[in-house]
Amino acid sequence: MEHQKNYEKKPADEFVEKLVKLNRTAKTVKGGRRMSFSALTVVGDKKGRIGFGFGKANDVTEAIRKSLEKARANLITLPLKNGTIPHEMIGKYKSSAVLLKPACPGTGIIAGGPVRAVLDAAGVTDVISKSQGSRTSVNVVRATFDAVANLMDARAVAQSRGKTLKEMWG
Repeated sequence: MEHQKNYEKKPADEFVEKLVKLNRTAKTVKGGRRMSFSALTVVGDKKGRIGFGFGKANDVTEAIRKSLEKARANLITLPLKNGTIPHEMIGKYKSSAVLLKPACPGTGIIAGGPVRAVLDAAGVTDVISKSQGSRTSVNVVRATFDAVANLMDARAVAQSRGKTLKEMWG
């Protein structure tokens, strides 16, 4: 009889945690090299709430813990529509740009590393994306969040135009 251990611990608030990038930097001091770590993480509840965090520390676990803490503090809501986004959007941050396009069911998440992590944590199942400009992970994640933050759901558009949903969609 084999004893199976569950190493993947589930947080109490049911957020999915994804480590996007872990970076090691070395500072040369009198006694040799001093290592420092930075971690970029994304958290999401797979229902449209996502956040990202960036943490630095002298220890890997501490850097990850800090970044997860910051990610939980900076949550935004993404309007989901049948597992995809409501409309096309381009997000920009510094020299990174991310194009997000809605896709029909069954397409899957067609996206590169950092963008895929963000959209997967958000609960998006079908989307097409293109990352342009700088490929730096932190900037790509920030550009993706810029695109997601500017997405509008049908209710918000109807409300801003002073119409009902039925008047807009017929």
